[in-house]
Amino acid sequence: MFIKVWNDIKKGNIAPVYCLVGEETYFIDETITRLKRALGNAEEVETTMFDLEESPVDVVIDEADTFPFFSDKKLIIAKNASFLKASEKGKEKIDHDLNRLENWLKNPSDFAVMVFIAPYEKLDERKKITKQMKQSSVLLVSETLQENDLNVWIQSEVSRFGKAITDDAIDKLVEMVGTNMLQLQKEIEKIALYLGEDLEITTKLVEDLVAKTLEHDAFKMLNAYLSHNNTQAIQIYHDLLRQKEEPIMLVGLLASNIRTMNNVFYLQKKGYHPSQIAKQLKIHPYRVKLMVEQKNKPSEERLLKALHKLSEIDLMLKSVSGNRERYLEMFLLKAL
Repeated sequence: MFIKVWNDIKKGNIAPVYCLVGEETYFIDETITRLKRALGNAEEVETTMFDLEESPVDVVIDEADTFPFFSDKKLIIAKNASFLKASEKGKEKIDHDLNRLENWLKNPSDFAVMVFIAPYEKLDERKKITKQMKQSSVLLVSETLQENDLNVWIQSEVSRFGKAITDDAIDKLVEMVGTNMLQLQKEIEKIALYLGEDLEITTKLVEDLVAKTLEHDAFKMLNAYLSHNNTQAIQIYHDLLRQKEEPIMLVGLLASNIRTMNNVFYLQKKGYHPSQIAKQLKIHPYRVKLMVEQKNKPSEERLLKALHKLSEIDLMLKSVSGNRERYLEMFLLKAL
């Protein structure tokens, strides 16, 4: 859907109103970038930004109905359109005139392109304003891509720079960066520029050039520990300490990963498919894939023992002074 709309925008077929829904910021940012490019020089397009959690929608409509000064059309971005999602009565910060917005959507301004951003998992389909927005705007749902689609997108991004990438390198890239598409895009661009005349992105190149995230290192440290590779687990831990990471935060990350792993193994045992597990636990399928494809899966008993031990370390870190780094180090040295 995004590709079709982006092609329409490139051809100059620009709608008066867009509604971008979802939590994947890449598609939202990319759509706005393409609109600016299509409306003229991206730096010179008359653009006004509103936060609907701070400004009433009346102000946005007034701006849309005001003639632009420097161009034929101006771009108006209204973010946090919370009136489109379910909310508790009396909890709204701003009182929006939704009747006026509904009427305006039926006959939007000729000289403005309006973009409503609703960065939420889903909208409240029962609301009158939601129905009118869906009817009167180009509605795009911005979701994190599933594994196969994400791989295709990465290959597409790499090919934009005239490069190729191996399947193993794609897996390593997602493992290290995660599924945030904006971050993936930045890392792909960086690697492509580094390659120069060379054409192929390899696993080693990804390992050497991609900035490691704390989440990635914590997951790698846990896997090393559970695989009885205590030396590697300690090396990663010491590297993180040198980067000034707090032991108490690392304990929390390890515990969180163990809980997720335990839930994944439980659902797998129940016969759930990896994609069903990802949906049930609201995590990306690639994380599930990394867990279920482990060669030596730890037992449930071992995971629960590790979790219990980490809770004891967490308590000690919160109540005892002294050499705080030592508590987690001793945990990583002792096999359960």
